[in-house]
Amino acid sequence: MTTASPGNQQAPAASPQELSGRFEQEFGTAPHGVWQAPGRVNLIGEHTDYNEGFVLPFAIDRTARVAVALRQDDSIRMLSTYGDQGTVTTTLGALQPGTAKGWTKYPLGVVWALRERGIDVPGLDLLLDSNVPLGAGLSSSHAIECAVITALNELTGAGLEARDMVLATQRAENDFVGAPTGIMDQSASLRGAKGHAVFLDCRDQTARLVPFETEPAGLVLLVIDTKVSHSHADGGYASRRASCELGAEVMGVKALRDLDVADLEEAGGLLDEVTFRRVRHVVTENDRVLQTVELLAGSGPGAIGPLLDASHASMRDDFEISCPELDLAVDTARAHGAIGARMTGGGFGGAAIALTPMDSVQTVSEAVAKAFAQAGFTAPDIFAVSPAAGAMRVG
Repeated sequence: MTTASPGNQQAPAASPQELSGRFEQEFGTAPHGVWQAPGRVNLIGEHTDYNEGFVLPFAIDRTARVAVALRQDDSIRMLSTYGDQGTVTTTLGALQPGTAKGWTKYPLGVVWALRERGIDVPGLDLLLDSNVPLGAGLSSSHAIECAVITALNELTGAGLEARDMVLATQRAENDFVGAPTGIMDQSASLRGAKGHAVFLDCRDQTARLVPFETEPAGLVLLVIDTKVSHSHADGGYASRRASCELGAEVMGVKALRDLDVADLEEAGGLLDEVTFRRVRHVVTENDRVLQTVELLAGSGPGAIGPLLDASHASMRDDFEISCPELDLAVDTARAHGAIGARMTGGGFGGAAIALTPMDSVQTVSEAVAKAFAQAGFTAPDIFAVSPAAGAMRVG
């Protein structure tokens, strides 16, 4: 199995000490600290978050780390450990939605969103390192945002609770970056805990930790990064969200969260065929999340495979956000021993997950790699993830 990280596929994350040393080398002064936030895998519950529904993500053991020092002026200097962009320099006064490019729009969006809330964020120097795969549906962008907001919340003494930080990073995504995302990714990154998934009600932001440990059950959760890059800021995501809003309006409810499976018969008579299928995905996906939480509390992770499979079929056929690479990854993993598999993340590329018995990990990994080669697809990265702790200071 291979691993992925931005710019260097084999590079591990820099340690806090290494990042501090690099920061001092680049900026001529020591940082005020080092903070990290994890990427996430969504176990189940896709495109339910902005419909005020239920999701079940968990923070993963791959993180974005930022070394930060506040400045006495309004300058912002940023550098990442990967790529060849060099130091990016701007000012607080230049922060305007839609103007930032590349990875810099995520930390800049957080600074902008905090200042919009009335928090006096000064200029700063920032060095970023991340080993969350880019474009894989593992929320590399939110990992950056959550590391930055955790740092700035502490450094400015803002005193924001997790709920406030979730909403601030959502505003950064929606209004600064221009991606109409919900609150799931930030919630997992900020609220995650080792050995647990985060059962999140996206209507009121109540969150409950649900035990999710695969190893005692003899299982491994594999991530299959198809290397098909996706972007939440492009049209496919926005059009799906618009369909959901139309469906809720026609059905006379505030959000699709307010419908259940028994309402689908009526919906089928009121909605056009495409909108109905979009609605059916969200309604049945919410139901699958609730079933998964119940099974994890009772029978354990070995019982949830059929729900993962049903989720993928719904995203493929009703929400139409899969792609040939994701379908091949899921089908091949299932055929070679995985007990359940689905695409994860916003769709149109990214990664699949496969809940796999420990003694089948090599068989599944080799079969997926072979299938991709035979199909002429780019070789996937396949690696295991475990539920990890949420955002924190590490140096």
